[in-house]
Amino acid sequence: MAKTTAVRQAPKVTSCALVSPLPPVSRYVLRGGAQVMTAAGAALGLEISLTACRAVLNGEVAALWLGPDEQLLLGPDGLDLAASLVATLRDLPHSLVDVSHRQTALQVSGPQATVLLNAGCPLDLDLAAFPVGMCTRTVLAKAEIVLWRTSAEVFHVEVWRSFASYVTEYLAEAARELVS
Repeated sequence: MAKTTAVRQAPKVTSCALVSPLPPVSRYVLRGGAQVMTAAGAALGLEISLTACRAVLNGEVAALWLGPDEQLLLGPDGLDLAASLVATLRDLPHSLVDVSHRQTALQVSGPQATVLLNAGCPLDLDLAAFPVGMCTRTVLAKAEIVLWRTSAEVFHVEVWRSFASYVTEYLAEAARELVS
C-alpha cells in the first residue's frame, strides 16, 4: 500500500487594493488559567494579556486574547511554539492545540480599512472604540473571523481556510466602490 502525505495548499485568496494575504504562520490555541498564561508568556518572552480583547506582540510572536482562559498564539511559519511551552507547562492544567492548518491570515490596510471591514462586520471600528492592539472574535459577512488592529489603518484578519475565498471575494467586491 502506498503511503500518502497530506499537503497543505494555500487557499484561494482574492487580493485587491486594500486586502492582501499574509505569509503562513504557526498558530496554537492555548487554554488555561492565569498561572498558565503567566508561565507561557515568560517562555515566549512576552507578557500575555489578561485584559479582555487585547493582543501582545514580541518581535514575531503574538498572543491574542480570545477568552478569559484562551489565547491564540502566532509565530513565524515553522517555529514550533509548542516546543517552547512543553517543559514550562508540563505540571500545569492546560490545553495547547496546533491550529496552523485551520486558518489563514489577511491584512486589510489603508485609510478606508475600517469602512471596508464595516461593509460586513458589525463592530464599531472607530479608533476610539477599537484601538490599536485590540482583538476579538467577530463575523465578517457570514464568516467567523478574529480581527486584530495592528496600527491605526491596518488590521490582521484570521479566517478559517475554508472561508478565505468567500471573505476575500466579499471584501474585493466591497472595495470596488471605495477605490473607484
